[in-house]
Amino acid sequence: MNLIYILLVLLVVTRVCGVFAQRAGQPPLVGEILGGVFLGILISQFSGSFPVLSGLPDNEVLKGIADLGIFFLMLLAGVELRPRDLAKTSGKAFVIALAGFLVPLALGFGLGWTFIPESDFRLAQSLFIGTALAITAVPVAVKVLMDLDLLNTPVGRTIVSAAVFDDVLSLLLLAVLVAVINQGEAPSVTAMGILAGKVTLFFIITGAMGFFIFPIIGRWLMRIQVEELEFSGLVATALGYSLLAEFLELHFIIGAFVAGLFFNRRIVDNETHADVDKKIRGLTTGFLAPIFFATIGLHLDLSAVTAAPLLLFTLIVAAFIGKFAGAGVVSYFSGFNKRQSAAIGGAMSARGAVELIVANIALEANLFSRPEPAPPEVESLFSAVVIVAIVTTVATPMIIRRTLYSGENKDGAV
Repeated sequence: MNLIYILLVLLVVTRVCGVFAQRAGQPPLVGEILGGVFLGILISQFSGSFPVLSGLPDNEVLKGIADLGIFFLMLLAGVELRPRDLAKTSGKAFVIALAGFLVPLALGFGLGWTFIPESDFRLAQSLFIGTALAITAVPVAVKVLMDLDLLNTPVGRTIVSAAVFDDVLSLLLLAVLVAVINQGEAPSVTAMGILAGKVTLFFIITGAMGFFIFPIIGRWLMRIQVEELEFSGLVATALGYSLLAEFLELHFIIGAFVAGLFFNRRIVDNETHADVDKKIRGLTTGFLAPIFFATIGLHLDLSAVTAAPLLLFTLIVAAFIGKFAGAGVVSYFSGFNKRQSAAIGGAMSARGAVELIVANIALEANLFSRPEPAPPEVESLFSAVVIVAIVTTVATPMIIRRTLYSGENKDGAV
């Protein structure tokens, strides 16, 4: 019963805030995140009045539902994109992703080395900041593009492709960060080679299944004529791909996205494809996605505002500059105009839940309490990164809307 109450509160608050955001000319996810922020502040200030909601950010069941929101967001993005169209942008997207990854990584590491006092943990803490600034939250970019009806444009496809590439690069960097935190040194070349091999193996397996096995299964499902079997088959496939991704040390969202990509009109007819797309969209945007975005807002921790305001301000500025200087500039030299390049840089700026995952890994490793006693700059790092995640996630749709979308004027094509 407590879970039902929690979901009721979250859904009502996020959807109401989403409506107000849309009325204010912003995508609904802005309101959904701010709804989570509002709830988080309310719970922290009046925890005695809302005993069921206390401890909500750390609720494991809610985390599981939020993960489902991420899963279905990426599955929906895959279903609505076409592999051939995505492949056309993959060359540009990889270069954009690489620049949008390396520039903020170097910028974040440099800031860490500047702000953090000398200690045995300075390398790991600086690398953590670099990692936090380098990553991009794919689900956030996907949802913004969907809200603005820009997902299936050249710019939209480039953003999604680049964000997926960025996610793979982030996995490699996260492996380095974990090794530095636990062992004090970077992983060996052999260990990194094995991880890169697993990434390659994942795409070989999923690609072979998508091109050769899925069409056979699709025709078989169409003949059986069991109610909603195509929907169940797609979700089961996406779950299987996600499990394979995690087994090979990738993020599960990549599995869901790739499974959606291969659910195309070679497998089912147009009517079935549209029907399944509609059902996934309703479940995702009407229920799971608002819960996911609310959980981002719930994690707000304002302690860095007073403990290390200069570090916090610098991190927020660097979070945007790194992506604009990396992804945005390279986009411009890849053939996009200034508005489109700014939109790509802005879209790559969103950190969302991905940054929170990285921050939690570092928190559990006691990275923010070393050396003892920890300097204020180190002690407030977790709070600062959470604020950066929320600020960049809220600002991203505003940037994209301002640069690409103005009423009926959409600048998504090259």
